[in-house]
Amino acid sequence: MDDMMKVNHSYTADDIQVLEGLEAVRKRPGMYIGTTSPKGLHHLLWEIVDNAIDESLAGFADKITVILEPGDSVIVKDNGRGIPVEKHKKTGKSTLETIYTVLHAGGKFGGGAYKVSGGLHGVGGSVVNALSEWFEVKVHKDNQIYYMRFENGGKMIDNLKTIGTTDKTGTIVRFKADATIFKESIRFDFDTIRERLRQMAFLNKGIEIELIDQREDENNEPLTYHYEGGIKEYVQYINRRYVPLHEEVIYTEGVEDQIMVEVALQYINDYATNLFSFTNNINTQEGGTHEEGFRSSLTRVINSYARSKNLLKKDDEALAGEDVREGLTVIISVKHPDPQYEGQTKTKLGNSEVRKIVSNVFGSQFERFLMENPDTA
Repeated sequence: MDDMMKVNHSYTADDIQVLEGLEAVRKRPGMYIGTTSPKGLHHLLWEIVDNAIDESLAGFADKITVILEPGDSVIVKDNGRGIPVEKHKKTGKSTLETIYTVLHAGGKFGGGAYKVSGGLHGVGGSVVNALSEWFEVKVHKDNQIYYMRFENGGKMIDNLKTIGTTDKTGTIVRFKADATIFKESIRFDFDTIRERLRQMAFLNKGIEIELIDQREDENNEPLTYHYEGGIKEYVQYINRRYVPLHEEVIYTEGVEDQIMVEVALQYINDYATNLFSFTNNINTQEGGTHEEGFRSSLTRVINSYARSKNLLKKDDEALAGEDVREGLTVIISVKHPDPQYEGQTKTKLGNSEVRKIVSNVFGSQFERFLMENPDTA
């Protein structure tokens, strides 16, 4: 063994380090956000935006605003219910303080506040607080404005206090990432944020998402994203530079066992396949059971239709999966109350029941579409 790796003192109880609360996050940030590169920096923002999106999914928020401020701080506002402020039974602290200082504290672990959520691990708010130079929250709720501030990695500076009255509801989070953690840069990239927020607006039809850049050295116009057509408009956006083989984007949706499925597709004059899948707004880049269910039903339905219309003769070989996906652009979006992902990075959906549900929901509606629209078929 290399002498440099040898440990020269005893191994006792004193050597066991117990990291309390947010200290663990600051010690090993990569375990919680993957990296301290610019990608990890933007992950902080996604965690807070995800919380606002969850309020929208629950039916309470319809507007989210992201403001990039001079000095590399950022604001995320929503018009949802506002985070609860009353004392939490288990921690003895206010619920607001609990959410932002206790790991795995949140309304997403079966308490009934959310049916589905993108921030699966519940580490969102508290991890962002831990990795920030300062972090403050204002909550508009019950005609009051509540305020709390933390500094130096989650140390509370201002106890929960009331700073005014309001006729609105919602949560406003404002923070500045810690440059001692994010040594490469704490500057947010406008283009990266723009692409992500546009995608979130496509995936959550009806929500309005605004992006404002107030930094003096940037010259970015304010942007607002709002798509009543949801993923149908997403497909049109992806295909905007191509010639579609049929004008209408085919759209199917359904709910089975509390799992919501949406599929939108359109064929274009190209050979490539553009398939994008999402679970609870998370891009499942490695695919998973929702993609498998879609692929199998697409192949089955098209073959069945082709044989029923004598486009495929009795002795002809069935069309292969890659044949029916040629020139296809498709978005598959699943909202699941308890998604299981393979790997911490949440890029592959593992729930076995989703395969059959997507196949059923998409297959039956796609079959009906082909029968009712013979010209497109």
